Amino acid sequence: MNVILIVSDTCRQDHLGCYGHPWMQTPHLDRLAGQALVFDHCYAGSFPTVPCRSDLLTGKYNLTYLGWAPLPQDEITLPQVLTREGYLTAGIADTPFYMKNGYGYDRGFGDFIFIRGQGTGQANKDLTGLRRCEEDYFAPQTFATAEKWLELHHKDDFFLLVDTWDPHEPWDPPAHYVERYLRDYDGRPSPWPPYWYWEEAGLSAEEVARAHAHYCGEISMVDRAVGRLLERVESLGLRDNTAILFTADHGFYFGEHGIFGKGLFRSERGFRIGPDIQHRGEYSFTFKNPNTGELTIGIAEWQRSPLYVEAARVPLIISLPGAKPGRVNSLVSLPDLMPTILDLFGVDVPETVQAPSLLPLLEGKTQQIHDSVVTSWPLHEPGFKLRVVDDVERTAAEVLPSTITDGEWTLICSVKGEPIELYHLPSDPGQLKNVAPDNEPVVRALHAQLVAFLEETGTSERLLAPRRVLL
Repeated sequence: MNVILIVSDTCRQDHLGCYGHPWMQTPHLDRLAGQALVFDHCYAGSFPTVPCRSDLLTGKYNLTYLGWAPLPQDEITLPQVLTREGYLTAGIADTPFYMKNGYGYDRGFGDFIFIRGQGTGQANKDLTGLRRCEEDYFAPQTFATAEKWLELHHKDDFFLLVDTWDPHEPWDPPAHYVERYLRDYDGRPSPWPPYWYWEEAGLSAEEVARAHAHYCGEISMVDRAVGRLLERVESLGLRDNTAILFTADHGFYFGEHGIFGKGLFRSERGFRIGPDIQHRGEYSFTFKNPNTGELTIGIAEWQRSPLYVEAARVPLIISLPGAKPGRVNSLVSLPDLMPTILDLFGVDVPETVQAPSLLPLLEGKTQQIHDSVVTSWPLHEPGFKLRVVDDVERTAAEVLPSTITDGEWTLICSVKGEPIELYHLPSDPGQLKNVAPDNEPVVRALHAQLVAFLEETGTSERLLAPRRVLL
């Protein structure tokens, strides 16, 4: 058995045709889903980008002990185990944080190929200015590189990770993709998300819609790149002995719950209107005063950022040779993939792994792996400085909450005195009506499961103590 793991950063589950979106154009992923097991209730574990990659590589819950940080030297990783067992391992990625600033998430791979340019730095400016056609964009380059790697190594026993940052912002796909989702597109670029409530930040509905069209265009661009890789797999005769997994690390809000971003942060000077810029030796943001329109420089502080279903739930498609295609309703979590892949190779799972393997579920030997799953920002204390969306420390003005769901109910909470949100998913799938005040027994039960999860995963008492009592 070979394994190809494809990760598409920020790809919302509900923005793929195979998950029921009425007008998204994702024919290649839809075709893969028709031949695969499609998981309807897969949730991110540690949020967002780097903590999730840690989950995927180690099978441990990063949120309880590490956060957005370099990979510790003593961690045992998926490619490290497979490489030691004699398998060929490779990572091909344009997601910019695997090796940035010594983060070391490429450790253990026999080979790691980085496609530079994603983000907002000088490399991005250098390369985007040279674009002439779709193949010049980052995701197509990443998947084309993976195609070439497969051509060279299709006779080997291998694990291949293909990780693209698209559809993460900045959203700048070729115009022909934007035109699919925005009638009479006039060529204007996508606005930058303020990571705040879009109306309060002074954005118009048209600007949010234009950004959303660019985002959807990037998903379709990724879909085409995935399709070309799948065709290469078929042409090399690999479909009968290769498991293919497609997933994402988290989603994004495009106006749902009033939010445009994946979290909420601001400075006292106003709202974010642009990407990171370096100013006087510090990473800062450009802010727009909503009253005067004045542009200033400020350091943002993180505010309470609930993880609703649009951000927490992710796609998971597993094409497994010999497995009957279908839908899977069981709760699963992204850290489960590391031990699952080891089980597919028949390799022993290290004792350090905390998440369970999905193999019994894939083989139909069980109907349930988890009673509940947790999605969370890194745990921290009020006023603590932490890294949340990049490798720059910023103050958390408010505690960032955790989300726990049992499939019927979802609880969003942090520490005593902070807001508590409870949603009944069958009657309120969009999580629009907070019913916590009327369902205290459900709140207590889910909170007890959250505390038990934190205890079982070895969370330090310093972080656990403030979360033991909620009501």
